[in-house]
Amino acid sequence: MATIDQRGSQAFDPAPDPTPDPAPDAPPDPAPDAPPTPVSDPGHGRLPDQLDQLRFLYQVIGLATTAQTWDELMGTVVDGTRDALGATVSSLYLLDRDGEQLTLAATNGLDRFQIGRARVPFAGGVTGRVAATRTPMIIADVPSDPHFLWVRGIDQRRFIASMLSVPLVWHDRVVGVLNVQTDAPRDFDASDVDHLRAIADLLAGIVERSRLQREAEDRLAQLRAIDQARAELIALVTHELRTPLAVVRAYTDLLAEEPELGGRESRDPDRRATRVGWHDGALAQIERLDRLVDSIIMSVRPAGVDDAAAIVPVDVSPLIEEIVTTLAPLLRHHHVEVRPMIRRHVLADRRQLRGIIEHLVENAVKYAPPGTTITIVGDLVEGVARISVADEGPGVPIEWRERIFEPFARRDTQTARGSGIGLYAARRMGESMGARLWCEPADPVTGSGTRFVVALPAAAAL
Repeated sequence: MATIDQRGSQAFDPAPDPTPDPAPDAPPDPAPDAPPTPVSDPGHGRLPDQLDQLRFLYQVIGLATTAQTWDELMGTVVDGTRDALGATVSSLYLLDRDGEQLTLAATNGLDRFQIGRARVPFAGGVTGRVAATRTPMIIADVPSDPHFLWVRGIDQRRFIASMLSVPLVWHDRVVGVLNVQTDAPRDFDASDVDHLRAIADLLAGIVERSRLQREAEDRLAQLRAIDQARAELIALVTHELRTPLAVVRAYTDLLAEEPELGGRESRDPDRRATRVGWHDGALAQIERLDRLVDSIIMSVRPAGVDDAAAIVPVDVSPLIEEIVTTLAPLLRHHHVEVRPMIRRHVLADRRQLRGIIEHLVENAVKYAPPGTTITIVGDLVEGVARISVADEGPGVPIEWRERIFEPFARRDTQTARGSGIGLYAARRMGESMGARLWCEPADPVTGSGTRFVVALPAAAAL
């Protein structure tokens, strides 16, 4: 039932009472032999119109469901609505996710530059009130309506004479408001309201699902852009580290220079030996930083463009000894047990294999409590060489044993620290030379501790 307020606006109740008021003076029944009185059919002549409306709704749904882009869908909605109601302009407002404003999503006669910019407060103006009350509204004379909210830059007076607005509701939630406007006064009636509501009801779900899909695609694009920017930044920073590392190496060599003894004995051979040890230790750490830079660059490099690994036979035992010596300052709070393969070589890139083992040892130091043992073992299983690094830490849950190899993935623990790219870089380096890297419990029975295993092709002993 339409209710008319003092402004001439009509608000249509969602469920009008279909029971007509009884006539006060009903005519008497006709005589049995009297001829029947013709009864006019109020629906006569409206059937073709209803068929046209159904046909139009079918066409609009077909166009809306086959739209390839968001803009195409929005254009279909407003153009179809305008044509269906014989209006001058149609516009669609969507409720923002915070529920405070409605933003213009599409229009076919107003200022298209305002799409995505023009906003109407929730419960403000005609559009806002329709959204708040979920009730269709007719404004017979828009310029004289004191509550009509004129939006600067969009509402053009030549298009605003009469107006019909209906809410878009999907799953009992307001999605937006669909408006039609005319440039000449028009008396919208209940059939116009029903027609526009039918369009709105059919389009609400399509519009909202397309909106959710577009938002998901936008978020994905933003995440990809952030990931790309982060990769470029890390690659730039690590590349710029090359020069200062080379300078530090040069100055370290200069500081280690000693005057020639010329056949004389040193007056302080212990001090001289100590300085040589410091020099060698400093160079070892510089080389380690250089390898870390390589690992970081590899971790952000797109898959498929890795540098070709220099595969050669590598003696595992001296390599592990070098790594333990280099990382001695990090291992001072842990016990280290080494059980390397004797006279066994693997086919690998020596520099990259060293980087992998260093990452695994550093990871064990991070998660294993001080005073526990870190075990490095080399063995041969069915012709495949395996190098493992095990610790006595809390272990890795089964659901994390693959995820920890993802870039920037780091499980929250009290001892965790770092950037989360070490294991990812280690796996990338392993894959570049045909090695496999995985994680398993150090103690299969209790599930405690962590063991990382690198599997490589074995070579004949030299």
